[in-house]
Amino acid sequence: MANGESIRVAVLGAGAVGCFFGGMLARAGHEVTLIGRPVHVDAFKAKGLHFEGLKFDQQVPVKASTDPGAVRGARLVLFCVKSTDTEDAAAQIAPFLDADALVVNLQNGVDNTERIQARISQPVIPAVVYVATEMAGPGHLKHHGRGDLVIGSPHAAWNERVKTWFEAAGVPVVVSDNVAGELWAKLVVNCAYNALSAITQLPYGKLIAGPGIRDVMRDVVEETLAVARASGVAMAPGTLERTYKIAESMPTQFSSTAQDLARGKPTEIEHLNGLVVRRGAALGVPTPANRVLTALVRLLESKQRA
Repeated sequence: MANGESIRVAVLGAGAVGCFFGGMLARAGHEVTLIGRPVHVDAFKAKGLHFEGLKFDQQVPVKASTDPGAVRGARLVLFCVKSTDTEDAAAQIAPFLDADALVVNLQNGVDNTERIQARISQPVIPAVVYVATEMAGPGHLKHHGRGDLVIGSPHAAWNERVKTWFEAAGVPVVVSDNVAGELWAKLVVNCAYNALSAITQLPYGKLIAGPGIRDVMRDVVEETLAVARASGVAMAPGTLERTYKIAESMPTQFSSTAQDLARGKPTEIEHLNGLVVRRGAALGVPTPANRVLTALVRLLESKQRA
């Protein structure tokens, strides 16, 4: 723990991502409250967070609640709800946030930080998340690979505070002066993998080995990059090669969209490939590959609802 400082942390939306980063902070000695669904909260209250890591497997003591008001008193709030719930969740916590709280947005998508900030007065720091995790059962987190962040608010002091807390807990953090480009780079990865993993129900390693899949991924990546550039976002070269390599670092990972479909839950497709399609249409950039993947995931969702 940095300088022996222990802080109160709240994780809003304690699914796989929230439990990983909240669990790492709890292991470092911080007082962490996981706010989530009853099925997990009940397990957290009974036995703590079952954190099955790559190098350890233990029950991590945490507090837990189903009430968004449990963010009260937290100096650090990890915002991890699904993109579809962003506005509602932000409005729910707004009355309970301490004046000096920092909110770190760990969601997928490129526009959620602005959507949160429109509803709360505390600073919201955008973060790009690279971690392979899943909830293997009630209160049971299974870590498959990586576990690092890229952050970038306009205020250096906020960045440094968050970086210090996380790195003392074993979470590498990079501070970027082009976080918009980093968010779009993560969107590129999500658009390339999420829908394909969901449609096939395959993990990344097996998925990318499929005949023609790399070509489909290339089309998705090139379309998404074109939309990013048309949006005025500076993108680093070599994005396609880095996207392919994600499968090497996370070969057993199923995308969050695949996990949602497998469990009969709504997906975030409208904030991933769907966002690229809508933004492309507005900017006059063709996005046929993204359109096909969005339509197929929507069809699978509607089949489940029926």
